[in-house]
Formats: sequence, structure tokens, C-alpha cells
Amino acid sequence: MPAKKDLPSTLQRSDEHAQSIYSETLASAEDEYGNGQRAQRTAYAALKHSYEKVGDHWEAKEERGPSDDGAAQSGPGRHPTEGGVDANASKQHLMEVARKLDVHGRSTMDKDELVDAIRKANDRATREARQR
Repeated sequence: MPAKKDLPSTLQRSDEHAQSIYSETLASAEDEYGNGQRAQRTAYAALKHSYEKVGDHWEAKEERGPSDDGAAQSGPGRHPTEGGVDANASKQHLMEVARKLDVHGRSTMDKDELVDAIRKANDRATREARQR
């Protein structure tokens, strides 16, 4: 496993299991594809089956599986994803995550709006954490 300082910042703030999933998948993907974005995307895809991004770190999901339609698709090419938000989770779960992140207006949002608001809150939290 690479040194903790070599992991992406959001994984440095996550538990050891998340770090292990990412690191082991990255090493395998680098053997297969070489260093680069494809290997990193593969490692994140594996991570997103068990973890979701909440703020500036990754938390274990209640149920394993693809986090969104982009993550569920396979094959060549790049499929857009929701940046670690578990878009396949229930609306109730998304409301809980939005509450943790203090997303304003969450009570009137539909599921797609919650996913978008959580993704933006996650991005903001990650930027702020990098500045500390």
C-alpha cells in the first residue's frame, strides 16, 4: 500500500479499509493499464461500490453496489458519475447526508436535486480541507 501521503486527500481523511480498496485496486489497474487516469478511475470505481463521499472524506455505504448510472456501466469510454455521491441510495438516506453537510433547502428538494447539492457540498468541503 502506498504511503498515506501519496493517497488523494479525501482518502487520507478516510478509514483504512477505504484506503486499502483504493490502493490495492490502483496497483492492479496500473499493472494492467499503466500509470495514469484510467488506473485512477478504476480504483475510484472500486471504492464507490463500498463507499460514498461525504464532505471531505469517504464513508462506508449501507449496501454495496454501483453508486450511480455512470458507475454501473462498463466498457470503454468515460461515463459521467456523481462524484462519489450514492445517487442510487434512498431519498431518506440522501436527506441524512444533506443534513450532515448542512445543505440549505434540502427539505424541498427532489432526489436529483439532493444528489447535485450533496456533490457540490462535497466539492466545497474538499476544497476547504485542502486549504487547512
